Amino acid sequence: MAKTVALINMKGGVGKSTLAVNLAWQFAAFTTWAKKVLVVDLDPQFNASQYMLGATGYAKQVASTDRPTVWNIFEQRTRTPGSGSLKAPTPADTIVNIVTYRGTGRLDLLPSRLELAWSLKQPAEKEYLLSKFLKKVESDYDLVVIDCAPTESLLTTAAYLASDFIVVPVKPEYLSTIGLPLLARSLQEFHEHYDDHSVAVVGVVFNHASNYAPEETRSKREVRTEAKRLGWHVFDCDIPFSRSYPKGAREGRPIFRTSNAQTKQKTAFHIFAQQLARRISL
Repeated sequence: MAKTVALINMKGGVGKSTLAVNLAWQFAAFTTWAKKVLVVDLDPQFNASQYMLGATGYAKQVASTDRPTVWNIFEQRTRTPGSGSLKAPTPADTIVNIVTYRGTGRLDLLPSRLELAWSLKQPAEKEYLLSKFLKKVESDYDLVVIDCAPTESLLTTAAYLASDFIVVPVKPEYLSTIGLPLLARSLQEFHEHYDDHSVAVVGVVFNHASNYAPEETRSKREVRTEAKRLGWHVFDCDIPFSRSYPKGAREGRPIFRTSNAQTKQKTAFHIFAQQLARRISL
């Protein structure tokens, strides 16, 4: 049965999609794990989808087609402007295979599209639809990674209901702690209303770190203090900033397959994957 990890921070601009995609690729590609991994793009901005498919691939395989996406999962009971007649999507129609490696490693994507924002306007009784869909495929994967939007909404609740663990990416900068108490409150309210499901924060990870600026050092200290107050673990491996991410996203390549990416970025992702795997017993 798959372990499901949601990446979420109520503060935007923390590199969440980049982290989600590259983490998933690590677990699928390297023989250390060779896992079967599914990425669920739960953000109407669909950054993870564009990263994994590349800009051209996304346009050909999703944007210009009638292929069902995560949006159709939420809209299978309703009719949204411009949607036409919708039916319950099947995994075979919806999930895109990105790459299958020699051995057991495989990386798949449940893509998103801009229309997912319409689901937020009609949220009634939709929060369980994603978890029900994923239960159909949980035996097909070792790991499911959910890339979440940085807002409190129906999509957040759906992610909580579908997940076992939460990873909180934080960009170490001024006001970097602002999303942590908001997330803690969101989780508290979720557990009060949905006491039949529990999801735990497995840790906070510093993303797009430079390890140079004094302000970054101060921000890290503030985040660690807030995380300690909340009882949250902080991973001791920072993910460095890299100018190779945009190139990788354009080409649909992970950081370790992107030309000119420095060794420290590649190594950091591998170490973080090792630490996360231990914490979730993957």
